[in-house]
Amino acid sequence: MSKEDVLKLFKETGALLEGHFLLTSGLHSPQYFQCAKVLQYPQHAQKLCWEIAYNYMSEKVNVVVGPALGGIIVAQEIARLINARAIFSERENGKMTLRRGFEIKPNERVLVVEDVVTTGGSINEVIGLAKEAGAQLVGVGFLVDRSQDRIKFDMPKFSVIQMDVVTYQPDDCPICKKNVPLVKPGSRKSPDSK
Repeated sequence: MSKEDVLKLFKETGALLEGHFLLTSGLHSPQYFQCAKVLQYPQHAQKLCWEIAYNYMSEKVNVVVGPALGGIIVAQEIARLINARAIFSERENGKMTLRRGFEIKPNERVLVVEDVVTTGGSINEVIGLAKEAGAQLVGVGFLVDRSQDRIKFDMPKFSVIQMDVVTYQPDDCPICKKNVPLVKPGSRKSPDSK
């Protein structure tokens, strides 16, 4: 898919939002990718995830793992496409962990996936879980890479689309200075959330 095709799909499904958003990373942004809005349509999930799956087809992946919530559908669909197992990690007491009986076995070939990456915090936590388990990491993949190439991995990475989306530190956000309400659409609560 071309960048234009991907953006068109995100806009048509309402998955690319405009406003004032608090990202999972703690940064503020005038744009937010709500991938769940596009992934709710299985035909779109298949198209987008195929782009990642195709790039890792020859890697003989045993398990695809993504962080909850954003990485769950992505991991499931990519695993289906490459005939691998799909699991997800989640936070327990603020720490990324495998629960629900999920495990990564030593020497399993693991692909780590996510819907959107900005700072790489969640994806690096999942990579840490795989390394602790003694897995062989074959790569990372995301639907949307908004990191502006600030994140480096010691393995191949692939994104369906790279977006240079503006982000601001909370204390230097021009949108805050205009008193535009801050929206937190992501899955991880901010420290001041109730």
